[in-house]
Amino acid sequence: MVRPSRAPDPAQFSLFEAAPPADCLPAADVAEPTEAISHPALAGSPAASIASMLSPAMFQHPQANREIRLDDHLVAYALKRARRRTIGFMVGTDGLSVNAPKWVSGADIDSALREKAGWILRKLREQRERQQRQQEARVDWKDGTSIPFLGEPVIVVLDPRATGAVLNSDAEALPGVPRLTLHVGLPQSASADQIRDAVQSWLQRQAKRIFEERCRHFAQQLGVCYSRLSLSSAQTRWGSASADGSIRLNWRLIHLAMPTIDYVVAHELAHLRHMDHSPRFWDVVRSVVPDFEQRRGGLKDDVLPVFD
Repeated sequence: MVRPSRAPDPAQFSLFEAAPPADCLPAADVAEPTEAISHPALAGSPAASIASMLSPAMFQHPQANREIRLDDHLVAYALKRARRRTIGFMVGTDGLSVNAPKWVSGADIDSALREKAGWILRKLREQRERQQRQQEARVDWKDGTSIPFLGEPVIVVLDPRATGAVLNSDAEALPGVPRLTLHVGLPQSASADQIRDAVQSWLQRQAKRIFEERCRHFAQQLGVCYSRLSLSSAQTRWGSASADGSIRLNWRLIHLAMPTIDYVVAHELAHLRHMDHSPRFWDVVRSVVPDFEQRRGGLKDDVLPVFD
């Protein structure tokens, strides 16, 4: 599945070590060791309309050695010659990279780029917008900052009277005003690192509690059992399941709404029935999350806060 912005240093948190109940069905006997949900790319606009959406712009790869104008947009790209049969395009965070056979002429490369201009410009725009959204999601760690928790904004309040961190809810909050406040037991003079560490620790504790509860719920519905549940800080995966019954869930899921979390939990537990993405696997997911396609969209649309 996407993504999320860069996670903190990896840390594992064992949620429980107890062996599964004897009356649980064992994990499927499969050859594949692990199945995972990866962070997906952000959804983009249709290629056909990209030229009309953009004013003339320049996209510059830091290692660019060639450039071309595509629909009035200047694209400077990194060209590498390789032992291959076809011309390959890749749009990443740095921009456009092109791998081409040694025998292909520059004119042929330009022709291939113009043929794929709509796709290239759409992907370049998606990357630029994603970087802008991630920059806007960077958290300013101070009193009054806001972070998402279970899909809702939470205002951080520095409150030396609080012990640890305490979540308060205002049921009578005005429309458009966050109803949740997290009172963190720190003085107003606390550093940004202290505030970040305190809030992150609280979020991870909530993730541990909620993920454990949802795993138990869906394991019972699916008739499977798992040997271990742990939190991860993976940068490229929302979750994973192993053939030995181990489940790992990215703690950053705690920022997202419960329907999205439930989809990821059900997805991973379903792998204990089918360690693949076959139609049978999706039927298992659908049996407990009938609208999983819609919920999966939350993983594409949400941008996680950047903690650095």
